[in-house]
Parts: sequence; C-alpha cells; structure tokens
Amino acid sequence: MNPIIIYVDDASYALPVVQALSASAQAQSSHWLLVACAPRITHRVSKWVSHSARESWRGKWADKLFAQLVPLLGASGGQVTPMLAKGPLAELVAQLQQSHGPAQIIDARRPKQEAAAPAAAPAAPLGRRWNLPGTLAAIGALMGLVFEEAMI
Repeated sequence: MNPIIIYVDDASYALPVVQALSASAQAQSSHWLLVACAPRITHRVSKWVSHSARESWRGKWADKLFAQLVPLLGASGGQVTPMLAKGPLAELVAQLQQSHGPAQIIDARRPKQEAAAPAAAPAAPLGRRWNLPGTLAAIGALMGLVFEEAMI
C-alpha cells in the first residue's frame, strides 16, 4: 500500500482536500495516515488546567475531527489510520516513515492568521504616522506646565 500522511487541524478547512484525495485514482491502494494537530493551549490557560484534563480535551477534539474525516477516506476503499500528534511533526514523520516506508506528505492545516495579516494590511507612509501615546504624553506635560505657571 502507498502510505500518505495528511496533517489536519480543522475539519471544515481540510474537507475539500480530503474529498479530492478520496476521489483520486490512487485512493484504493493508499494507506491514509491521518494526523490530527490539536491547537496549542496558551500558557495562561495551562497554568490552571491539569495535564490529564488537557490530554482529555485533546482526545475529545481529535475524536470529533476523525468522526468527520475518517468516513470519507474509508469510503474510498483504502486503509485509514487516525493518530494524534503529541510532539514535533518532524519526529512523528520520521517515526511514520520508519514503520511505513517513504510516504507522501499532505499538509491540510489551516494557515495561521498572523502570517496573512501583515500582507493584507496596507502599509502607511513612515513620515505621516502618529504616535498616539507619545503625543498624549507631550500634550499632558505641556498642559501641566501651563497650569503650573498659572498657579504661581
């Protein structure tokens, strides 16, 4: 069987990719390794949640994702192996390629918002930008001097 590794973090975003793959000619002879990449939990949240609660949440999140995507890949006739990534993807890929042989890798994860935001925002000219906190501080200092002189 031809192993194909698919990284997924959002079922609705990956659905068109998975549907196209399941309809391809190689779908019946493929071994789909569906890797769920759970969202990161922020440092502030992780201080208040136990490790077992985080792992439980990650497991439930992955089960919901697999419930939407595994039936599509399984309907094509290929073998599907769902798994949850618990570490760096480079290490996971090395382990999977050792056990299953060389595999094609498809990244169906949603792009990060930070990467798209600077490209979409129009750049303002450098000389015409106002620095609001600095301006307000200067106005406050000037008014303080005026009031001080008026009190004397």
